[in-house]
Amino acid sequence: MTTHSEQSGNVVPMQDRGGDALRIPEHIVEIVSDSGEGAQKCGQTFGTISGKMGNGVWTVEIIPAEIQPPARSPAGASGIRIRLGSSRVTNMGDEADLVVAFNEQVLFSRIANGAYKEGTIVLLDNKWASDPQEKIRQQYAAAVAEFQEHGLVVHELPLEEECLKLVANPRRGKNMFVLGMICQIYSRDTDLAKQEIAHTFAAKGDKVIQANHDLFDAGYRFAAEQVPYHWEIPPQETGHGRRMMISNGNQAVGLGVMAAGMELVSMYPITPATSASHYIAEVFDGVGGFVHQAEDEIAAIGFALGASFAGKTACTITSGPGMALKTEMIGLAVMAEIPIVIIDVQRGGPSTGLPTKVEQADLLSSLYGEPGDAPKVVIAPATIEECFHYVILARRLAETFRIPVIMLTDANLATGVQPYPRPELNEEWLGAPVDQSPWDPSVPPYDWNEETGLSQRPIPGQRRGEYVLTGLAHTNRSKVAYDSDSNQRSMEYRSRKLAALHRTLKRPQVHGDDEGDLLVVGWGSTRGAIEEAVDLLRSEGRRVSSLHLHFLSPLEPGLPEIFGRFKQVMTVEINYSDRADAPLITPENRRYAQLAMVLRAQTLVDVDCWSVVYGHPLQPGMLYQAIEAKLNTLNN
Repeated sequence: MTTHSEQSGNVVPMQDRGGDALRIPEHIVEIVSDSGEGAQKCGQTFGTISGKMGNGVWTVEIIPAEIQPPARSPAGASGIRIRLGSSRVTNMGDEADLVVAFNEQVLFSRIANGAYKEGTIVLLDNKWASDPQEKIRQQYAAAVAEFQEHGLVVHELPLEEECLKLVANPRRGKNMFVLGMICQIYSRDTDLAKQEIAHTFAAKGDKVIQANHDLFDAGYRFAAEQVPYHWEIPPQETGHGRRMMISNGNQAVGLGVMAAGMELVSMYPITPATSASHYIAEVFDGVGGFVHQAEDEIAAIGFALGASFAGKTACTITSGPGMALKTEMIGLAVMAEIPIVIIDVQRGGPSTGLPTKVEQADLLSSLYGEPGDAPKVVIAPATIEECFHYVILARRLAETFRIPVIMLTDANLATGVQPYPRPELNEEWLGAPVDQSPWDPSVPPYDWNEETGLSQRPIPGQRRGEYVLTGLAHTNRSKVAYDSDSNQRSMEYRSRKLAALHRTLKRPQVHGDDEGDLLVVGWGSTRGAIEEAVDLLRSEGRRVSSLHLHFLSPLEPGLPEIFGRFKQVMTVEINYSDRADAPLITPENRRYAQLAMVLRAQTLVDVDCWSVVYGHPLQPGMLYQAIEAKLNTLNN
């Protein structure tokens, strides 16, 4: 059997079974099923194995919006995408090369999302072809015919039948059988795979581990005998000799909390942030930390603020709806100048919105959501590795500037898995011990420096350092004050902190040439897809570069000058904006994407935007087309 798959623009032949595995530079694999069948665990394990073998890896979870969606339905598609390659992988890529599907209906939603291409290989469980219900048999046959019309290469395989030889309930074993299949197809290390399986099921005992090893072995043998594909993706050449670690963004956040020396995380469960609390709860006590699961989002930040006021800077982790509930307490932290780290794992909105899908929805609300003027630091990591390091940065900024620091990640970073160099632990990451030396009573609790707005912070328990904390307008002695001068002065000093921080920031680096036709500006998890698309266009001679921002309040310095060297500046974001050519839309009433609005206001540059809210991470091919179209309009 012969088919073809496009890899980075090159047509790579796929060989029949027999002989050595064919070496390829990268592949994109999807595993899709009904919710609860373990497809995500299968893909996560496959990604971890591949990362440990030295491949570049990026995973994206496919999660239905409902907790218990209907079985065998497009809306209920659950699973995972794994992109693995011989070089560093920074995003989900474009269309998949191979898909393992536990039923045919879940594939329809993926086709609707543009996840597959002509030539995508589908390994489909054929149990539904002989279902007792004629309606289901007809649905299955019609679906297979439609897939073939779309150009998919469909292989109907007896996956459930094979699993029944080993387990009574294939829903509790098919994922490990499929793991064995794809490990054979992609020449994965079986010893390493079995180690990962043993680690996954360690808490359930040797009997369960052995059963899953047997399923893995059966899947491996089945693929060797029945699946006509065999590939090898060589490891990336890092050249650093450093140990690598593999985690998702939420785990990296948890590791960052511990590395920063924070001792308290207070949160209320909310998708897609919940797994961060699960991870931290498993390991935090080993470093003396404490996880507080509050009764609601307001209580969570209130508990964290109390700990921070007492001298131990705390962290609270949430998502968009939780940020809405925390608004008043964030304002209190600004007014009372209590350091706190707030991590917002963004999802789609408004209201409950897209609870399991990605969106960069909360930039404007993070900047401006509180009543009155409430300056705060807002930062956004762009990679899973940065999710670790930026938590450490957030704590240091919060304590140095006596200010709330909001760190914006998103569902793409939260659930994505990527290998990155194991951090070399640094004692400087930890916060200094709480100062309990006697406080000089002549020094006010808000002894604002006129130039920087900064002040030394008294800690409850310091002798003569007691003061009454208030969320009302107050003097530097923390006395309630409604007089004009006190309010004006305190506002100026709280704002001046951002100016002082801005003076310490470095100019952002342009990816590509420092001048040209178009500069694409992004933030957060979009970096990998943007840079891959820009690099491809640059290889074709197009004059395009990109810039990625990590500080959103205050913005990084030098932006007007950088922007001035390009004919046009355009943001690429995962939040809503009006299309310029949409009905009724004019330059006067057009709504811009969120970062574009901020940049237009701050730089007075006519920044354009391109954004979508499809609910999935941006793909390089999609961005290539959007950026190319913009370049064509500039040059016509």
